[in-house]
Amino acid sequence: MAETTIHQQLKALYSEDESGQEVRMDGYRIDAVVGDCLIEIQCAGLSAIRPKIKNLVKTRDVLVVKPLCEKKMLLKRKRKGGKIVSKRRSPKSESYYDIFDELVHFTSVFPHPRLTLEILLTEQEEVRLPPLRKSWRRRPRVEDRRLVSVTGRLTLRDNRDLLKMLPDELPKPFNTSDLAEAAEIPRWLAQKMTYCLRHSGAIKQVGKNRNTILYERAKIRGRRKTASKAA
Repeated sequence: MAETTIHQQLKALYSEDESGQEVRMDGYRIDAVVGDCLIEIQCAGLSAIRPKIKNLVKTRDVLVVKPLCEKKMLLKRKRKGGKIVSKRRSPKSESYYDIFDELVHFTSVFPHPRLTLEILLTEQEEVRLPPLRKSWRRRPRVEDRRLVSVTGRLTLRDNRDLLKMLPDELPKPFNTSDLAEAAEIPRWLAQKMTYCLRHSGAIKQVGKNRNTILYERAKIRGRRKTASKAA
C-alpha cells in the first residue's frame, strides 16, 4: 500500500533530516531515527506493529506516534487524479480516549521502560474516490489522507500517565458506567479503558455491586522509570 501524505508529513515533523528517515535497523525498516531513539509513525492500528515494537524495545528506546483525527474534511473526486468535486465536514471526531480502542490490543507491549506513546490530535483532509462497481461493500475508496494541523499532544510513558486520564469527578469506587458518563464516552470504550488501566496496574478491582465490577485508583509506588535508566 502506498504511503499516505500524512505519514510523510509526520515523519518530516519528527525528523527534518531525510537521511534519518526510512532507516534499516535490527531487521526492520524504521520511520525515523533521532539520536538513540527509534520513531515509528503509526496511522493504522497499533496491533499491526505489536511484534515489531515488542522486539525493538528489548534493546532500543522507541517512540510510537499515533495520530487521532479530531476534525476531518472529506474531499471527493470522480476519478483518481481528478479535480475535487465536493467537500464536507465529517461528523466523526476522535478524542484522546479513543486511543484505548487500540491500546486494548497493545497491553503486552505498553507500558515498557523503553517505550513512549505520543498521541496527536489532528485536523485532516481525506480524499475519497467512488466505490468500485464490482465491490459488494460499495464504500468510497480512500485515495489519500493529509495533515492540516496538530491540535493537541499527549505523551504516555507508564501507568501514572494512564491514571491521569481518569476524570477527576469519578465516584469512589467507580464502575464503567460512571466512567462513561464522566468522560462522555460510550460504555464499550470505557470498558476498554478500564481493561488497559487495570492491566497496567493504574486501577484495581475492589469488589462488585451485583454483576457490576467496581474499581479504584491504585497507589503506584516507586519512581518513574525512564528509558535511559533501563539501558
